[in-house]
Amino acid sequence: MKKGNISIFVTHSGCPCQCSFCNQKIITGKSVQPTASDVDSAVETALKRSSYDYEIAFFGGSFTAIDREYMLSLLTSAYKYVKSGQVGGIRISTRPDCIDEEVLSLLKSHGVTSIELGVQSMDDGVLEANKRGHTAEDVVNACSLITSYRFELGLQMMTGLYTDTHDKSIETARKIIELKPNTVRIYPTVVLKDTYLAELYLSGEYKPLNADDSAELCAELVPMFENAGIKIIRLGLHSSKDIKENMLAGGFHDSFGELVRSRILVNKILALPPGDYRVFVNSRAISRLKGNNKSNIYLLMERGYNIKIIIDNSLDIDELRIK
Repeated sequence: MKKGNISIFVTHSGCPCQCSFCNQKIITGKSVQPTASDVDSAVETALKRSSYDYEIAFFGGSFTAIDREYMLSLLTSAYKYVKSGQVGGIRISTRPDCIDEEVLSLLKSHGVTSIELGVQSMDDGVLEANKRGHTAEDVVNACSLITSYRFELGLQMMTGLYTDTHDKSIETARKIIELKPNTVRIYPTVVLKDTYLAELYLSGEYKPLNADDSAELCAELVPMFENAGIKIIRLGLHSSKDIKENMLAGGFHDSFGELVRSRILVNKILALPPGDYRVFVNSRAISRLKGNNKSNIYLLMERGYNIKIIIDNSLDIDELRIK
């Protein structure tokens, strides 16, 4: 049975900082906070589609930083579906500096199974420049506590933040891998209106990575996580009308994950000396290998590679055999 999230967005309420990139109303498309009855409505609607093994997911803000009575009202509403066996668990997202033993005990007793932390970077300079309000050490401490309580741990990182670099992003990925999360989400930075990053961008002080540059960087990060056995559950922001209408620049693309996977394939060829090659590929991956509008083919030709593509459906969709 397919797994699915019943996503409930708890917006900026309770968050102690205004991060450089954050405009929650645009990201989530929500400005009104959900109620306990909204949780019931969302779950009952989703359960009518019985082909999914659901988790209830409280996303969009810093869940453990919101008013405690309000948080408990949402959890209580969600927990009854866990106790009845109608959903498999509850997933929440929060900040590393909003985790302690008291709140973890409370989450555990209300059916929470997975906690995702917005890490963004493991470089203290990048965190400070982007007004995150926590340190890399806070991340390490929070992860240690979360795993000690036997929650599934998810970590979220961002690429292309203000003052970030290629090497700093690689180092952030390495440090995240050391923390041994179960899952990771990678979000290229998108500059949204009415944010600190927008001010920096418009003044010329900040030059964000575009979608292609972001994909090239993520094509290095993805194999790092996958080789460490860490599941990547999201590459890039979900496409939405609000984001498209309010973004000024950055690494947004409707099919960002495909951009990255395409770049990973072509990098396997570029790792070899220029020349003529037969490239065996699963038929489902041919368009991915060729790239958008055959961009990968043109890139290879420009760099002295001549390839003949041969279908071999015994190969995995992300696998190439090159002769």
